[in-house]
Amino acid sequence: MEDLAALERAIAACRICVEQPLRQPLPHEPRPVAWPSSTARIMIAGQAPGLRVHESGLPFNDASGDRLRAWMGIDRDTFYDRNRIAIVPMGFCFPGYDAKGGDLPPRLECRIAWHDRLMASMPRADLILAIGATAQAYHLDRLGLGHLREKTLTATVANWQAIFGARTEPAVLVMPHPSWRNTGWLKRHMWFESNLLPVLRREIALRL
Repeated sequence: MEDLAALERAIAACRICVEQPLRQPLPHEPRPVAWPSSTARIMIAGQAPGLRVHESGLPFNDASGDRLRAWMGIDRDTFYDRNRIAIVPMGFCFPGYDAKGGDLPPRLECRIAWHDRLMASMPRADLILAIGATAQAYHLDRLGLGHLREKTLTATVANWQAIFGARTEPAVLVMPHPSWRNTGWLKRHMWFESNLLPVLRREIALRL
C-alpha cells in the first residue's frame, strides 16, 4: 500500500494529459482536484470537475454540490471534512467543453495512472457513491459487479438494490449526476428520491 500523502502530492503535480496524452491534450493547464483520505469511510466517485471547480480547487463547489449535499442529508462543513468523506472523481482535471458546450468525458489518463493505486491506499472506505456512468463502470467492474451494470445509466441506477445488496467491500450506491441538467430525469424517475435517497441518507449517517 502506497503512502497516501505522497500519492496525493504526485497527483497534484500530474501533467500526463498535457505531456503524454492518450488523445488530444488537455486544452488548458492541469489543476487536479482529488481529495483522497486514509480515514474516510465514505467516498464520492464522480465524473470530473467542472469549470467552477477548476477555478476554485474545491470539489462540488457549485449547484451540483448543493444538490448532492441535500441528497446525502449533510451540510457543507460535514461534506468537506476530509477525515470523514473522500472525493475521488474519475477525472481529476476539468476536461474542457465539447462542440455543444457540454463538459467532455473524464480523461482516461487519470484512471490508468492513479485510480487502482488510490483504491488500494484507502482501505477504510466502505461506501462508494458512484455518480455517473464512468464511475459506475470502473467501480462495479473492479468489485466484480460488472454483470449488474446495465446498458444505460438509468437502467443501472434502477438496479441499485441488487448492486447495493451484493454487499461488496466497499458497498456501492449508484446515482445519477446531481447536475441541474438532470432535473427532468429526476421528475421522470421519482423512485430515485422516494426509494434510494432514504437508504443513502441512512448509510451516510451510519458512517459519520
